[in-house]
Amino acid sequence: MAPVLVKLALRRAVREARYVRPVPFGRATGLVRDVYGRLERDFGMLAPPVAVHSPSPPVLAASWVMLRESLVAAGETSRADREIVATVVSRGNSCPYCVEVHGMALDSLGRSVEAAAIASGRPVTDPRTGILSAGARAELTAVAFTFHYLNRVVSVFLGPSPLPSSVPDSARAKAKAVLGRFLRPVTGAAPGESLDLLPVGSRDFAWAAGNPVVEDAFSRAASAFAALPVPSSVRDVVERELSTWDGAPPGLSRSWVEAFDDPAVRLALVVAKAPYQVDDALVAAAGLGDRELVELVGWAGFTAAARAVSVAPLPG
Repeated sequence: MAPVLVKLALRRAVREARYVRPVPFGRATGLVRDVYGRLERDFGMLAPPVAVHSPSPPVLAASWVMLRESLVAAGETSRADREIVATVVSRGNSCPYCVEVHGMALDSLGRSVEAAAIASGRPVTDPRTGILSAGARAELTAVAFTFHYLNRVVSVFLGPSPLPSSVPDSARAKAKAVLGRFLRPVTGAAPGESLDLLPVGSRDFAWAAGNPVVEDAFSRAASAFAALPVPSSVRDVVERELSTWDGAPPGLSRSWVEAFDDPAVRLALVVAKAPYQVDDALVAAAGLGDRELVELVGWAGFTAAARAVSVAPLPG
C-alpha cells in the first residue's frame, strides 16, 4: 500500500472514535490544524490517541507536547528504550490499543514486545556507571507519565486495536507491518519544537529537573489542564481520592465509585483509577458535550498520571 494511501486511511481511522467527533483533517483550522500538521510530520501519522483530543484545542496541544517531547524528540535515551517504557506502562494499565501500537513500533526498531516484558519497566542504565543520568531519568519518566495519561484517554475514546475491525485476521500481520513503518523515529526531531503551542507554565516537576525541555513541556501542559473549566466540585473529590491512592487498579467491580452522586465525579474517578471500566452508561449519565467530555477525561487522566508517577517512580 502506498504511503499516501496509508496516511489517508489513518486520517479516516479517527472517525471510529467513541463518544466524541474528532475534527476531520480537512476541516481543521487554527491550533488544531497546526497540531495535526506537526503530528504527521514528527510522528509519521495522524495518531488517533492524539486526534481524539481535537474538540478541545488546548487539550489537543497539551497531549501532543507531552508525547512529542517525551517519546519523539531526540535525547539521551534511545527511541527503543522509550518504546519499552511505553509498552510496559500500557500493559500495566490494561490498554491493549497502546500495547499493540508500541509493539509495532518496537518491531520497526528491531526490538520485540518480549524485550519490553523482560525490561519490566526498568530503563537501561549507563554501562559505565550502572545508573541513569538525571536527564535520561527525566526522559523515561516523561514517557511513563505520558502513557499513564494516554492509556486513560485511549481506553475511553478508542477500541482495543489501532487496526479497524474491518481488517480481516488474515491481513492483520501485513497491516501491522505497514503501520509500524510509519512509527519509525523521525530524524531531526529536535527537542523543544512543540513548546510554542502552549503558554509558559509555572509548575515545577521535580522528576524532570535534569532535563529543562521536558520540565518546560510538562509545566506548560500542567498549566493547560489546570486552566480547564472542570467544576471545583469534581476537582476537589478527585484530588482528595487520588491523594491516598497507591496507583493499583480497584478491580473489576465499580462499587467503589457508586457512593458518589454526581455523574461527572463518578466518570472522572473511573477514568483516573480504572479507565477500562468506562462504559456507555457512565458517559451518558455525565451528559457532556464533546469538548466538555474531552476536557473532563483529559483533566482526570493528567491528574491520575501525575499521581501514578509519584507513587511508582522508575527504578534504576
